Amino acid sequence: MVLPEYEMKERLEKVQQLLIDRDLPGTLVYYDELNIANGWYLSGWCPQFESGCLFVPRQGEPMILGGPESEPFAKTDSSIKKTKNIPVFMVPEEEYPNATISSFAEVFNEIGIKGRRQRLGVVGMDKMPFGVYQLLIKDLQGIELVDITNEFEQFRKIKSPWEQEQIKKAFSIADQAFQAMKALIREGVSEIEIAGAGEGKARSLGANWFAFKAIVASGERTSGVVPTASDKKLQAGETVMLGMSPRYNGYAGVFGYTTVVGGQFNEAQRRCINDMVEAYRITKSNLKPGMVGKDINAVTHEFVTRQGYGKNIVCPFAHTIGLMEAEAPFFGPNSNDVLKPGMTVCVDVSVFSVPDGVHGVRMESGFLITEKGAEPLSPFMDHLILNTKV
Repeated sequence: MVLPEYEMKERLEKVQQLLIDRDLPGTLVYYDELNIANGWYLSGWCPQFESGCLFVPRQGEPMILGGPESEPFAKTDSSIKKTKNIPVFMVPEEEYPNATISSFAEVFNEIGIKGRRQRLGVVGMDKMPFGVYQLLIKDLQGIELVDITNEFEQFRKIKSPWEQEQIKKAFSIADQAFQAMKALIREGVSEIEIAGAGEGKARSLGANWFAFKAIVASGERTSGVVPTASDKKLQAGETVMLGMSPRYNGYAGVFGYTTVVGGQFNEAQRRCINDMVEAYRITKSNLKPGMVGKDINAVTHEFVTRQGYGKNIVCPFAHTIGLMEAEAPFFGPNSNDVLKPGMTVCVDVSVFSVPDGVHGVRMESGFLITEKGAEPLSPFMDHLILNTKV
C-alpha cells in the first residue's frame, strides 16, 4: 500500500530533521518480515523472502537496499521507488543473472559517505543479523555507526489522523473475524477450522496481513500464552481462547476473548473469567492522559494478585498498538511512559497455568487516547468483554 503523499512527506521531514539534529549524513533503517514496522513507517511496504534496509539521506530521496526479488515488487507497491541490490539481503545461494548488484561501499561512495571521520545512523541495530552488521563494518571501512532507533521510534508513538483511521478499520475487521470464529465454538470442531474461518473473513474484508498468527487454543493449550491453532478438536467444558490481529494498510487491530465450550462453566472458570473482566474494567478506567505506565499496571496487578492469580501473571496489562500488535511504549511495572492523546493502546489482561480446568484466560481490546480519556477502537468488543460476567 503506497502511503498518502502528505503522510510520506511529513514522516520523511521528521527523519531528516533528526539527521540534521544529530549531524548525520544519513541513516539505514533495517527491516525484515518479522521486524517490519520501522521500514513500513517510511515505505508502506515490506518484501517477502528477503530482508533489507531503507537508506534515508539528510537531504534528497530515500532508497531501498534489498534484493532482486524485492526490486520489482517495491517499484509497484512501495512509496519508495529507488532501489539498489545488496548481496547480503538476497536469498542465500540464489542467482540472478540479469540483476545489477551493488555493495554498501558503492552505494555510500556515490553520495559521498566515506572516510573514518564519517558517521552513519542506524535504526534497528539490535534486530540486524550479524552477517549484515559484519558486511556494513567491512564495506564502510571505519565509518562510525550511530544507533538512533529510540529517537526514530518516537515518531511512531502518536498516531496521525490517517493512522487512526487505518487502525479503526483493522479493529472493525477483527470484530467480524471474531464473530465468524465464535460461531464455530462447539464440541468436535477443530481449532484450525476456527482459525481458518477468522482468517478468511479478515482477508475478505481487506486485511493485507496479520500481526500474529491466529490464536485458537482449548483446554490445557490455553496456558501457552500465544498458542497457534492445532488440529485438536474442542471438547465440552474446556476453556477456549481466541485471538487475532488483522492488519489494514499495515496497521493492526486485535481482539482477545475467552469462553467455555458449551457454555457450562465450572466454578474456577466462572471466577477467573469474571475476575479478568474486572481487571479489564480497572485497566480501562486508568487510560487517561497523564497516567504513567507503571501506575496503570500497578492498580491492575494489585487486584489480580489479591484475587489469587499473582503467580499466573506473565504479561503486563496494557501496551501500545500500531504497525505492530504490541509495540513501544509498553506500560509495564517499570514503565515511566506517559499516556498522551493520539496514542492507541490495548487493554490486554491475562493469566496462565491456572488450576482446576481453567488453564489460560485472555481479554483484549483497544482504545484511542483522547483529551477526555479512552475511546474504544472496537465498541463491539469493549461492550462484549465488559458484559461477559458469567
